[in-house]
Amino acid sequence: MSDAEPGLLMAQLDRPTTSTPVRLAAIADPHVSTRADGTSKLFEHTLDHFVAAVDDIASRDVDAVVSPGDLTKDGEPWNAEAAADALDGLDVPVYAVPGNHDVPKDGDDHDAITVGDFADQFGPGSYPFHEQVGDIDVLGVNSAGHADRLTDTHDGHVDADQRAWLASELDRTDESLVVVHHNLGSVTEQLRRHRDRVAETMAIPPTMRETDRLVDVLADGDVSLVLTGHFHLPLLGVDRGVRELATPTTCSFPQSYLLLEITPAGTDVRLVPIADVDGLELAHDRRARDSVTARGLTSIGAARLASMPLAVERTE
Repeated sequence: MSDAEPGLLMAQLDRPTTSTPVRLAAIADPHVSTRADGTSKLFEHTLDHFVAAVDDIASRDVDAVVSPGDLTKDGEPWNAEAAADALDGLDVPVYAVPGNHDVPKDGDDHDAITVGDFADQFGPGSYPFHEQVGDIDVLGVNSAGHADRLTDTHDGHVDADQRAWLASELDRTDESLVVVHHNLGSVTEQLRRHRDRVAETMAIPPTMRETDRLVDVLADGDVSLVLTGHFHLPLLGVDRGVRELATPTTCSFPQSYLLLEITPAGTDVRLVPIADVDGLELAHDRRARDSVTARGLTSIGAARLASMPLAVERTE
């Protein structure tokens, strides 16, 4: 591994902290597809992008990989197998939660994998989960649904049972990282603000239901950091003191993953591109010409990249 710091500094956060340093990689929304092409997700390149990210992560001496989901195009067994094969090259634990494209939905023209299958392939076996990485408590919840829940929508929801579980688990943690696919309010509001100021006809992607109830649990439990995906953008937000870190996608602009370096001083977050300049330019162009909504999301992503770091909460 090179001594040079990879990628761009995205944030320096006060929390989480740990007495013994922990390094995590966060990878989101690869939408791995082996039988489709086109769209701004660049389906024909999704597996190559995902493999490139995994290969780079394997060189970074991480302690674990966390993912807020959408590992597959639409829960197809063959795409799940391809994603799992790519991750087999890692010798560290992978803790993923499902995204809205990983679970069965009405209208699927295939038999999507079950949430149990997803948990076996990409998580610790079931949801919700509580795993330990060094001194960091990693808690994963399923906002995407399953075969009997949220099948008619791509909205997210952390139901009452999972919220009660979270509250109980957070009572016995000090430094916690919560992983969930859908976004909290302040990050979602950044898209609405862009729509209202810049792109009036831009649509807002599916959002989290009962967000305030989830934030209440997270705030009361003094959560150190919430890791999300879904919007495909590198974003930071704060809800009632709860810091959300939204992970960019590997499939389309700005094809990248995150490295979290957790130390006694706090957490440094770096955004690591996994495409070369030509690949980034292609992805930006394809997404910017796809639709009004895709163009708006691309504008937000480009603005965030130009504004790095997005947060500096401490002085060295």
